[in-house]
Amino acid sequence: MTLIKSISGIRGTLGGTPGDALTPVDTVKFAAAFGSWIKSRKGKKVVIGRDARPSGEMVSQLVSATLQGLGLDVLDLGLSTTPTVEIAVTREKAAGGIILTASHNPVQWNALKLLNEKGEFISGEDGAEVLKIAEAESFRFATVDQLGKYNHNNSYLQQHIKLVLNYKWVDVKAIKKAKFKIAVDAVNSTGGMVVPQLLKALGVKKVVSLYCEPNGKFPHNPEPLPEHLKVICQTVKKEKCDLGIVVDPDVDRLALIQEDGKPFGEEYTLVAVADYILSKKRGNTVSNLSSTRALRDITENAGGQYHAAAVGEVNVVTKMKATHAVIGGEGNGGIIVPDFHYGRDALIGIGLFLTHLAKSKLKASELRKTYPPYFISKNKIELTPQINVDSVLEKVKNKYAQEKINTLDGVKIDFEKEKEWVHLRKSNTEPIIRIYAESKDRKQADRLAQRIIQDIQTIINL
Repeated sequence: MTLIKSISGIRGTLGGTPGDALTPVDTVKFAAAFGSWIKSRKGKKVVIGRDARPSGEMVSQLVSATLQGLGLDVLDLGLSTTPTVEIAVTREKAAGGIILTASHNPVQWNALKLLNEKGEFISGEDGAEVLKIAEAESFRFATVDQLGKYNHNNSYLQQHIKLVLNYKWVDVKAIKKAKFKIAVDAVNSTGGMVVPQLLKALGVKKVVSLYCEPNGKFPHNPEPLPEHLKVICQTVKKEKCDLGIVVDPDVDRLALIQEDGKPFGEEYTLVAVADYILSKKRGNTVSNLSSTRALRDITENAGGQYHAAAVGEVNVVTKMKATHAVIGGEGNGGIIVPDFHYGRDALIGIGLFLTHLAKSKLKASELRKTYPPYFISKNKIELTPQINVDSVLEKVKNKYAQEKINTLDGVKIDFEKEKEWVHLRKSNTEPIIRIYAESKDRKQADRLAQRIIQDIQTIINL
């Protein structure tokens, strides 16, 4: 069993004993800590929503009751998406929000992801304060005449769709004119409720739905990586679709499948959307250190400046604000459009990508070929309690000291001469070290990653 407490929330597997997994006791404890933090800021209302995983209803009830017990009012969106909850926080003028989702993690996981009054993930400083309250169990619950109220609102998915339709650079007429046929894999979570509806509202001619029943029974690993998407790749080609759309359980990541049945590349979701935005508005872009350098290339070609941030949505958002970026996100298919809202949002990503594809009059595979060709090899090493990750990263850094080193988030080694890089960092969501490597050749990216993995294994076994 696993329980991970971090500044961004609490994440764990269900079952087991308190303190070792995401048990009801741990759920209540952390919800009470966040609610107490909200109260300390004179807050009164909290918005919550969840993905469709089987534990969601139970966890939601625990969180709602705990917040009410503190005297806070709860607005429950029920089955929803992460970006929808983020939007609802600001529109409801709430003091914060909690999204009950373990995102791309398998079905046995769930999590409490925490938002501030701006509908953005709480800062590191605020997260540390929440953890401190939880550790000290410094909660003060309300008396019977001061208990919070509970209300349910299931209209926000539709409100979210309308916002996408009305966004200034989403061209519904162009999309409708293209007469797209699109397949959707929503991994049997809340994307199955909203993505087909959005596509129909955008004027897509035909939607082929795969795994769009929000029952939480994930038909494959829910992380939208190519090795997990064989069925939709086959379906797109067999059904002669123009595109395949894949979202993760909480709909903040967007992956695309070309008309030839090959992945567009989740790294290039952001690249393509940024290319379209930069054609409308000159400006800067931001992505995290583990994202493709293709974004830097197209940004500089458009006259803007590219900036890198530490991995994590809150870090990307902070850098976007500091650099006045017009578009940003993460190479995992996360798109952040700042004048829409500061959060990764697959729905606005869909609207913008389809507009770009329609206006380009290209097939998806042809559009992909217009971007710089880079390949990322994504790998990981399982951690044990005996491994000193900081020591391992320090030794790797020292071995490659002659190269360009960035220690903003783990260790990134930039081999400028070969135009390739490798990034090593401890995951915020799983007990693993992630090793990402990028090169202009797929085999070379894999070789570079394996070289660093061998270095790590040698260090661990010393």
